[in-house]
Amino acid sequence: MTDRNDDFNREEEHKTGKDLKNYVLDSMQSENTEKEEPTKHTKKDATKDTYKRHTEKSMSRRQEQQSYKGRKKENNMVRKIVLIIVAVLILTLSIAGFYAYQYFTSSLKPLDSHNQKLVQVEIPQGSSSKQIGQILEKNKIIKSGLVFSYYVKMNNKANFQAGYYQMSPSMTLEAITDSLEEGGTDEPVSLADAKITIPEGYSVDQIAELFSKETKLPKDDFLKVMKDEDFFNELAEKYPELLSSAKEAKDVRYRLEGYLYPATYYYYKDVPIKDMVTQMVDKTNQVLAPYYDQIKEKKMSVQEVLTLASLVEKEGVTPEDRRKIAQVFLNRLAIDMPIQSDISILYAMDEHKVHLSEKDTQIDSPYNLYINKGTGPGPFNNPSQQAIESVLNPEATDALYFLADVSTGKVYYAKTYDEHLANKKEYIDDKNN
Repeated sequence: MTDRNDDFNREEEHKTGKDLKNYVLDSMQSENTEKEEPTKHTKKDATKDTYKRHTEKSMSRRQEQQSYKGRKKENNMVRKIVLIIVAVLILTLSIAGFYAYQYFTSSLKPLDSHNQKLVQVEIPQGSSSKQIGQILEKNKIIKSGLVFSYYVKMNNKANFQAGYYQMSPSMTLEAITDSLEEGGTDEPVSLADAKITIPEGYSVDQIAELFSKETKLPKDDFLKVMKDEDFFNELAEKYPELLSSAKEAKDVRYRLEGYLYPATYYYYKDVPIKDMVTQMVDKTNQVLAPYYDQIKEKKMSVQEVLTLASLVEKEGVTPEDRRKIAQVFLNRLAIDMPIQSDISILYAMDEHKVHLSEKDTQIDSPYNLYINKGTGPGPFNNPSQQAIESVLNPEATDALYFLADVSTGKVYYAKTYDEHLANKKEYIDDKNN
């Protein structure tokens, strides 16, 4: 019993020792295996992480590129839209500007140059230029009251008179404003058959042509009145201060040349032409009435004043030049020197020429002030009040010569003939060569 148990115990101990040895060996192997497996797993995961990060970065870049392309495409589209909008705006403004310009320029012209039918228009007391423009537009005399108001301001038109006016759509803005400055009638009058506006500096022949154009009557109908001595004598009795010196004049072409004041007049078929001419002479008398005493003080006649004024009217443009040119003529008369105005030659020739020849200046006519001293028979046209005032109130100068540069309108004065020739060479001849 004891021996068997011992054998059994030894056998069990042997097994137990062997098992323990195996257990330890298995444990060590298992531990090594566990140590190795995490190492292998870590490297694989790292590779995967690296690939994943690379992939994510690539996708991020791709997304950024796609986003950039999208934004770029969007920006291009926005830019195109903006350009289209700007182009449309520019085109619209250009078209609007073109039509505005067309409207403005057309409004400066007569509303209907062929419609001479007169319309009676009332301008109330105290009316502004804007209100007058609205009245004229309402009465279909002008196209635009706004443009009329602008024209008035730009041309310094003022002193419009209240009253009744007879106007037509064929009138220019200048003619309309001139009429408003002259004044209308206090009461409405019957509509005239024709309206005649005489420009400043028109001669009797030019007025006759204008009369014929507006009334559709022969030019000679008007000229017959101009040559009617009995009619002139009637006027001379009615206006002695005005026409006494004209009555004494010799070799005149028309006795009333210079006495038909440039203004607006109305013609009625049932009223003689003489009545309209009387209105013209009466207007001249009204303009000159304040100057009669001054004319006497200067020991001049009305005929001489109007003759010089008719030359000044054509020779000068600005008020300053007109006063100075008037003094040049007076200086020449003071030393018995011929006036030598081209205006006198053109009137003597009864034609218009841009350049006069030496032969032209020798034409045999009492109106030729190149070869005849003094002022000649009488006026060469019908001057304005400004020209008349220039003769009566000239600007002091010792000049005896003047010439004008027609391209600039500037007038050059000289005391001696040599200075005059130098001016001619510098400002006329050299400039044209």
